[in-house]
Amino acid sequence: MDLVLPFFVLNSDVICSYPLKEMLAVHRARDAEATLLVTRVEDPSKYGVVVMDEYGKVERFVEKPKEFVGDKINAGIYVCSPSVLDRISLRPTSIEREVFPHVAADNRLYAHTLNGFWMDIGQPKDYLRGLHLYLDHLRTYCPQNLGKGPHLSGNVLVADSAKIGSDCVIGSNVSISENCQIGNGVRLSNCVIMSGVKIRDHTKIENCIIGWHSQIGAWSRLEGFCVLGEDVQCKDELHLNGAIVLPHKEIKENVSQPAIIL
Repeated sequence: MDLVLPFFVLNSDVICSYPLKEMLAVHRARDAEATLLVTRVEDPSKYGVVVMDEYGKVERFVEKPKEFVGDKINAGIYVCSPSVLDRISLRPTSIEREVFPHVAADNRLYAHTLNGFWMDIGQPKDYLRGLHLYLDHLRTYCPQNLGKGPHLSGNVLVADSAKIGSDCVIGSNVSISENCQIGNGVRLSNCVIMSGVKIRDHTKIENCIIGWHSQIGAWSRLEGFCVLGEDVQCKDELHLNGAIVLPHKEIKENVSQPAIIL
């Protein structure tokens, strides 16, 4: 079946308030071939700036400008009409660098300015900062989606299938995914616990990302922006500080200084 309707393209390393309906409305109203989401930044010299007119029509892109040309940058989310696909060669192609400038030259590229939050989440610290912004957004617009309970403090997102033991303190800025098991007396703050994770009793995790189906032993402490890949097994009574652990590893000893565990 031929593609006839506009479609969305989203970079996976950004998070925002996702005004997709508004973007689509702008795209159709302007009869655009492509529509970019742009966001304002305080220091545009670090980014590629999108220069556009008062109607949102994109005129050009300026990479890391030394002089001020605008404060709006590409937010990494697009609406494209099917004709954009005809502009893409059958080889690895950057749509931002090799396609959109030609669409702009044909006066068919428009931009929609984001009014909500935006964050590049390509690094662990930024990922957790993005979680913070997202949970703040939920608190304002969808508070019913946040977890509630005597063991939860601040903004916390908890899957219905997750099990949390007694005497825990969870929050603030915590996301617990499906089928997680949190033991008794566990402390979690500013962290992401992905699906299927088991955290045993009296463990404290702060400023960390715990990958799918990992297991954290009892009386352990994880901090300093640890990132555990899928199916990492940590023994009891360990201290991990800034450890980056690849998937399917077993950790038997302390990692007191930031390190990559291959």
